[in-house]
Amino acid sequence: MFITEEMITRLIKEDIPYIDLTTYVLGIGSQKGTIEFTSRENAVISGTEFVAKVLKKLGISIINILPSGTRVQAGDVLAEAQGSAESLHMAWKICMNILEYCSGIATRTRKLVDMAKAINPKIEVVTTRKIFPGTKELSIKAVLDGGALPHRLGLSETILIFKQHTSFLGGIDGLLSKLAEIKAKNCEKKITVEVERKEDAFKLCKAGVDAIQFDKFSPEELKVIVKQIREINPGITLIGTGGINAENVEQYAATGVDTINTTWVYYGKPVDIGVEIRMA
Repeated sequence: MFITEEMITRLIKEDIPYIDLTTYVLGIGSQKGTIEFTSRENAVISGTEFVAKVLKKLGISIINILPSGTRVQAGDVLAEAQGSAESLHMAWKICMNILEYCSGIATRTRKLVDMAKAINPKIEVVTTRKIFPGTKELSIKAVLDGGALPHRLGLSETILIFKQHTSFLGGIDGLLSKLAEIKAKNCEKKITVEVERKEDAFKLCKAGVDAIQFDKFSPEELKVIVKQIREINPGITLIGTGGINAENVEQYAATGVDTINTTWVYYGKPVDIGVEIRMA
């Protein structure tokens, strides 16, 4: 992932608007020291590339650092670096927060992917855009490190039609009347439509849309619909979404959909990261 210098500067500036007052008044800023980040639990580590950028920006030399996506055990050292006490204390919470929150997302993502693929090895897990504003780069990197992909990175990327769109067209039937025109105008893009009713799914399937996204269908209902749609159009892409989490992902993976779309991985406990700063 491309990480801009502006982003790293912003992350640092949020926590250090001017000086580290505590280190300054103690008069220890110029002393040399080391910093060590350790995982206190089993996890998939994420965000180390951001941490490396922060450390280097603050003039801290990295001794070793694990790549994002690494599975670690409790007690494993994730990163070690050396520099002035002033720089180390500036980097401390910024880097710890990145590691804790990114690793939490990556760990939950890996859990969901493993559970889904244990049922259907060909299924893919993707994640929504329901990300806390300002954290997109960190969140997307964590999802990738956990083994999933973003559903769509923004409105400019894909054509995904919701009922909020079709309400301006006269519903699904209005959309179907324009579908040939839409497909011709965007011949290099797939047309995906989200549905809340099975009747609409069958209409869209027969009309030749590229993908259908099923919102909040139960696994039992979705399994029947998927089988019926496959008989009409075996090549159509089918996506399950809406409330999918670790408690029901196996049921959704068994429905036969190609993709599971989820927000669940973004919300949960951060990974517990320990930090030690010592004199060199």
